[in-house]
Amino acid sequence: MHERIVEIILFLVNELKSNKQLSDVDVSMLTDNGYTQSEISTAFSWLFERLSVGQQLVKPNQDTHLSHRVLHDAEKMVITSEGFGYLLQCQQLGLLSNADVETIIERIMAAGFSSVGVAEMKAFVAGMLSDMDNPPGFSGRISLNSDDTIH
Repeated sequence: MHERIVEIILFLVNELKSNKQLSDVDVSMLTDNGYTQSEISTAFSWLFERLSVGQQLVKPNQDTHLSHRVLHDAEKMVITSEGFGYLLQCQQLGLLSNADVETIIERIMAAGFSSVGVAEMKAFVAGMLSDMDNPPGFSGRISLNSDDTIH
């Protein structure tokens, strides 16, 4: 899954959290911001596939509301505040659990990066979303061809 598609998914989930229906989302704003029709269709496809098999789109927040992840000094040297902010945004929108956040931070630290900003964090989040266990009946296709559309 590409980072730009994750950006669209984050936008759509944010719209859903503000009590909008997917059919009410103004996709012209996405195209005005430079997203291609293929990227938009792929994001909608990702959402629809999960909804069609009964998977919860947004993870229920079973984690305590009283705890917040704070970076260790060594992690602060690698992960920029903007990159960490993006990761927390994904968690607050419900796309990532606390365990997912920990896994991403562990992967970053184990890989030996010198600096991880927003662009790199988007890649890690995209990888986490595509690595999540597929529910039964999930076809596994998360990318559309350049001429595919959803009707």
